[in-house]
Amino acid sequence: MKKFLTIAAFMLFAFSSAQAEKVKIGVTLKAGVFEVDEASEIFSGAHSSGASPGTVTKKASAEGDEAVGEFGYGSIFVEAAVNDKFSIGIDYVPMALESETTENIQNIPTDGKQKDSQATNTVQVDFDDLTTVYALLHATENVYLKVGYMEVDVNTDESLGTGGSYGNTSLDGYTVGLGYTQDLDNGAFFRVETLYMEIDGTELTNANDSNKKVKADGITGASVGISVGKTF
Repeated sequence: MKKFLTIAAFMLFAFSSAQAEKVKIGVTLKAGVFEVDEASEIFSGAHSSGASPGTVTKKASAEGDEAVGEFGYGSIFVEAAVNDKFSIGIDYVPMALESETTENIQNIPTDGKQKDSQATNTVQVDFDDLTTVYALLHATENVYLKVGYMEVDVNTDESLGTGGSYGNTSLDGYTVGLGYTQDLDNGAFFRVETLYMEIDGTELTNANDSNKKVKADGITGASVGISVGKTF
């Protein structure tokens, strides 16, 4: 999917650049917050000693945990102005966005003759190659609306005392926002913008035990960004 997005984006950009009035190249610094909607662990089968097979969902919210994280990162972008009202572009984050490492201790049931043992699970997630293909609609000379399609690779780094791993995946979503741009001398420009982002959820299965899964119904976020660049 990532390869398809990249090829499609560059084909679209190349086609538009041939007819573009102006091409802009710049960098952006962003800060904001992400929240995972209903992050949960799912256990099926005989998930506790002496228990009948069934399915149990353990939600982070029920445990008093908030799946919320602040972030800050930089990106680069290339943009073509098709006319004075409409532009398209590609924004790419060249660095990994790293989550904090989370830890939980899980009781492992025994046969009833011994006390339950405990296993420590730690999980850390990297968001790599965040790419956005977007369009700008200029409401005025300085104010614009932005809409885009996003895709990001999610790479998990876990140490599970209960065994196994949850592997990696790729997520996609969209972004919408509002911005202000101002041209400066010698073709330079700057922008400020605020964005809302929504990324689809996912469900990953433990590689060693298909009865164990982790799930996030969706990821939403909001950010504020400042950009500087050059018009050619």
